Amino acid sequence: MTDRVMSKAATMEIPINSNGDTGALAEDDSLEQAAKLQWSLDEKDLQQVMVSGPNLNETSIVSGGYGGTAEGIIPTGSIMGPNMQHSSSSSSMTAEEATRGVAVEKYEAVKKWGLNTYKCTKQMISERFGRGSRTVDLELEAQIEVLRDTKRKYVNVLRLAKALTNHFYNMVQTQHALGDTFADLSQKSPELRDEFGYNAETQKLLCKNGETLLGAINFFVSSINTLVNKTMEDTLWTIRMYENARLEFDAYRSDLEELSLGPRDAVTMARIEAAQEQYQVHKEKYERLRSDVIIKLKFLEENKVKVMHKQLLLFHNAISAYFAGNQQQLEETLKQFNIKLRPPGADKPSWLEEQ
Repeated sequence: MTDRVMSKAATMEIPINSNGDTGALAEDDSLEQAAKLQWSLDEKDLQQVMVSGPNLNETSIVSGGYGGTAEGIIPTGSIMGPNMQHSSSSSSMTAEEATRGVAVEKYEAVKKWGLNTYKCTKQMISERFGRGSRTVDLELEAQIEVLRDTKRKYVNVLRLAKALTNHFYNMVQTQHALGDTFADLSQKSPELRDEFGYNAETQKLLCKNGETLLGAINFFVSSINTLVNKTMEDTLWTIRMYENARLEFDAYRSDLEELSLGPRDAVTMARIEAAQEQYQVHKEKYERLRSDVIIKLKFLEENKVKVMHKQLLLFHNAISAYFAGNQQQLEETLKQFNIKLRPPGADKPSWLEEQ
């Protein structure tokens, strides 16, 4: 409004007298008063907007022409059609229903887990104190106990074989250093050149045979490690799953037996039917895992005998050939079992890898 008033005043003709002074106009005072009044009104409107904030639901549209003051108020809510409002409300309802569905699923899962944990804990405590009955497969449990005892013994064999490898590796490194020292002394001691030379050759030969034996022992250790920590552990993991399934089966079986001894009203019959369904589900799971354990134990025993027969033969032939000083037999033993030795320094990183 102030801009309109000022523009109107600017376009008016201003007469100038002979002295160069502007003439006094009759309407100057009225223009100045109108400008001050409009400025005060604009300040009040600006303060109201700063305090209350703009009304986003209404749009002010000037309906007058130049300098007009008539204004019309059009609510912005009326611009949105009914279809857009309906789609936004339906989408919000769909999102709310999806969120509610996820919450219900999580609640049901937690509820089921808590009930199952309670039943299994109750059954386990009853078995510990001798008040509850448990399903027993004497033959299978005897095989499981034999496997656990076998694993403990094989773990001990693996530990001792690793210790032997470390000690023998240190001995080979010592022989290598001793041979280099003898060779150096044979060059610097003319009076003992032959003696130092013989010992240097002997240590180098022992070092070479020792590296060959280390290759055989490392192969033996690697095979035992695979048998113990992968093959046996896989079977024991299935056994743990089987034992958990057995505990759940006994827990739901005991629950069904307790319900069967109670009254036979409508509510109890419904609970018995639900317990019967759960009992059948866990019975099938228990029998399936029991069958898996029997099969894995059978294949594990066959694999263990096959692997250990080969590895024990390798270990015996390699150790015997080394301490007998039979280099040819030692090399033939490695060829028999397809063992390839790494060249010296193969384990060290290249200078590019070190950068």
